Amino acid sequence: MRIVSLLLALLLLCSGFGPAWAEDAVAAAQPTPSSESAQPVNSALGEESLVEEGEFSEDEFYEEWDEEDFTDEDIESFDINDPIEPFNRGMFWINDKLYFYLFKPIARGYRVVPEPARLSVSNFFSNLGTPVRFVNSLLQLKFEDAGTELRRLVVNSTVGIGGLFDPAKKYLGLRKKDEDLGQTFGNYGVGSGFYIVWPVLGPSSARDTVGMAGDFFLDPLHYVEMKPLERVALKGLEKETKLSLDKDTYESIKRQALDPYLYVRTTYVQHRAGKIKK
Repeated sequence: MRIVSLLLALLLLCSGFGPAWAEDAVAAAQPTPSSESAQPVNSALGEESLVEEGEFSEDEFYEEWDEEDFTDEDIESFDINDPIEPFNRGMFWINDKLYFYLFKPIARGYRVVPEPARLSVSNFFSNLGTPVRFVNSLLQLKFEDAGTELRRLVVNSTVGIGGLFDPAKKYLGLRKKDEDLGQTFGNYGVGSGFYIVWPVLGPSSARDTVGMAGDFFLDPLHYVEMKPLERVALKGLEKETKLSLDKDTYESIKRQALDPYLYVRTTYVQHRAGKIKK
């Protein structure tokens, strides 16, 4: 029984955190500044494959970037230093197999649950993530954004029945402000450092890895008394819910990108740069 419990915990741990690496590729696949290195981003996917009616809102799965917002220096910065590329490619291969043989099959099975119910689950976890967005908005001196996050929390936690619905956006026009500690560091001039692909967690950078560790302590679930297996199960539900709402975007990347590893690396850095720039 102990062995079975350990295997179950490992499975839930993988399903809880694994899809996160794919989410960055999904979120990064969007209209981007025109440059030779960014061409696969524009050609591989159209907007329709990212944001469809009934799926995530545009502010969650892509943000509109204006080419004029980027300088030539910004565009050159998309080519992040990758000194451990052999290791990263190995981790990318592992994550790719986990995606196709574990994470996505679970997500497709989850689609038997009606989409409105899955959207409510996604809204609930998004509401729980308010402290991360609120604190990082304050740290970046974006007081208006911090106020928006606070108002969203109050409205969605009450009228939205514990965050299951998003009346703050639907009726008040209060959109979520996607901020994290990695963006906060970048906002104050901290560079990305080197590129790294974590097993299961996916693409990151030295800066964003430190930021991710810091944001962990802002997660309300970190302070709730739960058994490790229960905590992992909740994270698994959160990530698989998001993946179940995606219309096979990563599959499109695999079909059309000449080198999926380079595609994900470029779009990850591009996506992060855009979020810091805005």
